Amino acid sequence: MDENNRFVTGLDVGTENVRAVIASVDKDGKVAIVGYNEGKSAGMRKGIPANLAGPAGAIDKMLGDAERMGGYDVRSAYVSINGSTVISTQTEGMIAVGNSDHEIVGEDLDRVEDVAVSGRIPANRDVLAVIPLEYAIDGQAGIKDPMGMAGARLEMRANVISALTPNCENLKKATMNADVQALRLVPSVVAAARAVLTDRQKENGVAVIDFGATTTSVAVYEEGDLQYVGVVPAGSNNITNDLAIVLAVDPDLAEEIKTRFITGNFDTDKSPAIKVGKHGERTFDRKEVEEVVMARLDEIFAEIRKKLKAAKYDQRLPEGIILTGGGAKMRDIELYAKKCLEASVKIGTPIGLEGVADAVEKPEFAAAVGLAQLAAEDSMYQAPMGKKAKKAKKSGDSAGFFKKLFSRF
Repeated sequence: MDENNRFVTGLDVGTENVRAVIASVDKDGKVAIVGYNEGKSAGMRKGIPANLAGPAGAIDKMLGDAERMGGYDVRSAYVSINGSTVISTQTEGMIAVGNSDHEIVGEDLDRVEDVAVSGRIPANRDVLAVIPLEYAIDGQAGIKDPMGMAGARLEMRANVISALTPNCENLKKATMNADVQALRLVPSVVAAARAVLTDRQKENGVAVIDFGATTTSVAVYEEGDLQYVGVVPAGSNNITNDLAIVLAVDPDLAEEIKTRFITGNFDTDKSPAIKVGKHGERTFDRKEVEEVVMARLDEIFAEIRKKLKAAKYDQRLPEGIILTGGGAKMRDIELYAKKCLEASVKIGTPIGLEGVADAVEKPEFAAAVGLAQLAAEDSMYQAPMGKKAKKAKKSGDSAGFFKKLFSRF
């Protein structure tokens, strides 16, 4: 491995699974996947830590194989955050910067951002990111980058992404208990969008739906910027649980029925009976199974459509909708989503990767890959170090990592 390479890690902590992607970044900024792994999660409920020991143990266990594959000891990472407390808020701010010939500088941008956020985001919420959507100088709107321009009054319209402070702090503690420092918390759907979207899609208008186990997140992009984030507190596990209850079977068998026999087009030409077991000893009525699955999918996609309508983007996305997450593995799910959302729907997988990319070019790895890519863009590198360095870091100074300003999505 090139000694000049720097390393970044994306850690996607979900309710059902935890995934990690380790990438090397060369001197030209090219990102190559060198390690990855996934494992069962624990101690999480609807994207929120229910206890600290569960997630820490799951992360520590899962990271071992990823570290051995990459030859790299993970001590810090960009970490996903989920749950219905993650929201986006449209805000505005205005400051006086001086005379009409005053040139806008970075300090002015920081001040107007502070004004846009201050008093508009409750004190019990952590700001995860501030995305400037538009600037105006002396009443002239539509400015994307005002640096160096002249004017006396600077205004900004922004999208602020935030989450409840206790959830953020507990997630950081859980990763720290696994000897991994959370350099930045990023909504899982935003991380997934980084991995699967092109610049053209973001410019024209597109939505990403991260279909997880217990939550389904929505992010909308237009004119190159993140316009909206919302979370539905239901996911693919709800389908499995519904089947387990209605069919009176255990969740493992319900999951097998869902993944093996159900498709998003609900093909009525197939056999009316579903037989499972080595010798087909268990038989279920296909129509009954499909009705259960359709009822839950209808509910989830109806809530997604409400989110899109609230954001004023329902049927207003030229590039359509991209599905990611573990729930996107359900066969032909995009066909059913297209019917429910009345929009073009595709399955999204990470693009533009090098290294051992084939293994992570899957919808369920989109968030972990995107987290690593965001860390690389923010230059949050970590040089390779051995296991002793990892154990020693507990006594080091970690505060500096959290003082870094949020970069823009």
